[in-house]
Amino acid sequence: MTTISNGHVKIHFRLEVDEDGWPPAGVESLWAVDLGDGTVRLDNVPWFVRGVASDDIVRVEVDEDGLRWATEIVQASDNCTIRLIVMRDKGSEAARRTVLETFHRLGTTGEGIEQFRMVALDVPATADLVRIRKLLEHGEAEGWWEWEEGCVTEAWTALDPS
Repeated sequence: MTTISNGHVKIHFRLEVDEDGWPPAGVESLWAVDLGDGTVRLDNVPWFVRGVASDDIVRVEVDEDGLRWATEIVQASDNCTIRLIVMRDKGSEAARRTVLETFHRLGTTGEGIEQFRMVALDVPATADLVRIRKLLEHGEAEGWWEWEEGCVTEAWTALDPS
């Protein structure tokens, strides 16, 4: 994510909470750059929103309270959103940092959040998708983390999972 500036705004997404109470909120807010035409470019990786990634262009509507709500994706980026729940060392800050550093070497950026032992990865098209996928699967097999695809591209989907 870039440094937050005056051009950044919060965009709100409504979430569907499942029968297990996940995700733990009905709304997630993401930073975005206002493009001035009723659209924004997302500028951070989502924790819970499905189907969006950093750099996606999203149309927004402003409600009576001045809040910007996402209505549709106008242009998808070439980025993927991958989320992990870190199991190793009970998802400690050090374990989350190690996960972020390891994937960073393969071309990703991301953030960790203590409350849910989570790491959210922004995976650009220029990242080493094959090695990232293999590492995700290896780490899951070793019990280091569980992971999910929050938003993926055709290039990611085309990877052979073996």
